Amino acid sequence: MYFGNEKFKITKIVAREILDCRFNPTIQVDVWAGDGIFGRADVPAGRSRGEKEAWEIRDGDKRVFGGLGVQQAIRNIHEVIAPALISMDVRDQRSIDLAMIKLDGTPNKQKLGGNAIIGVSMAVARAAACGCGLPLYRYLNANAHVLPVPLLNYINGGRLTSNDLDFQEICIFPVGAETFRESMIIGWDVYNALREILSSKYGKLAVNVGDEGGFAPPIVSVKEAMDNLVRAVEISGHSDKIVYGFDCAATHFYDKEKDMYKLEGEYRTRAELLGFYKDLVKSYPVASMEDPFAEDDIEGFAMAAKELGIQIVGDDFLCTNPKLIRERADYCNALLLKFNQVGTLSETLDAAESSYRHQFGIMVSERSGETEDPILADVTVGINAGQIKTGATRSERTAKYNRLLEIESELGEAAVYAGRHFRNPF
Repeated sequence: MYFGNEKFKITKIVAREILDCRFNPTIQVDVWAGDGIFGRADVPAGRSRGEKEAWEIRDGDKRVFGGLGVQQAIRNIHEVIAPALISMDVRDQRSIDLAMIKLDGTPNKQKLGGNAIIGVSMAVARAAACGCGLPLYRYLNANAHVLPVPLLNYINGGRLTSNDLDFQEICIFPVGAETFRESMIIGWDVYNALREILSSKYGKLAVNVGDEGGFAPPIVSVKEAMDNLVRAVEISGHSDKIVYGFDCAATHFYDKEKDMYKLEGEYRTRAELLGFYKDLVKSYPVASMEDPFAEDDIEGFAMAAKELGIQIVGDDFLCTNPKLIRERADYCNALLLKFNQVGTLSETLDAAESSYRHQFGIMVSERSGETEDPILADVTVGINAGQIKTGATRSERTAKYNRLLEIESELGEAAVYAGRHFRNPF
């Protein structure tokens, strides 16, 4: 713990209700320290959430925002969290996060709200970086230099859209780019080629977008979606630079009563679903699958990790939780890292450290209910993660890409684009 420097002591914490990209309320937190040190952070929200995630506190008053208001969480910040943190040193991130965890006292931050706690935690980090005169990524890690491969989510399904495609996200990885900037150029080319294909094939409504900015065409078949995306890549001239990834989000098409998966209108056993995945990997250059089985289907994950030969990413399966990572390390090989899923920056960094020690890849991820806050970009570079998933178009998505372009420019020759080494950039 730091002592004796008034410059870094917290003097004020203020929270307010703002709107996320789905026009739903969320929290913004401001932290002041000393004389002019300031940090701000917005809290994202997920629509597709795992059962083991940190708890979001919502007001429940149907007359206001349909019950989704966050005034109670804000009161918790002002009346409980802020008084406890005043005079603490903003550089002492772990002590601050631990103090909030103890104030809450529940396993999943249900008392004060994970949405309240993470907002304060991230704003504290921003304030500390400000006080040290450093960008956040450099404050988090003096050796931060890896620019991630973006997972550009160009076809949306599942709970992110109103179409009937069961897979939640179908993405491209521009692994053959030399720089992050080039990955954006490749992404632009593919996106616009895909727009033309979908519009001409399915009509203008097919190029409406889902929650994360990807297209939401009237497609049921994963292979049909892939064929369109592959064709767009071919037209763009980047076939040699792109591999593909899925967020299957299989929890949402798992039938607990039948212990089977209903995909594309057909019930499938674990083995049959694995066979479906094997066919996809054989048919296309697929490099990654996220949550190919339900969040507690350890048997299914073990089969995927052993037999598919690609990156198997745990989202709901791991919930950015260091304890779950330790327990389930043998059943996947990459973490989907979401800082609001676990609830504090310290626990997020613990999850990243645990993942690296288990030789996992790390895919840092947004939530479907994002804001314009680009803090995700700084965290991604700060932990030298080789992958970021932050959607496609819409400003709350491109804000993260724009921040990464800024960071790449700031780093200059020291910047390394992860490229084909996205799972292990070193």
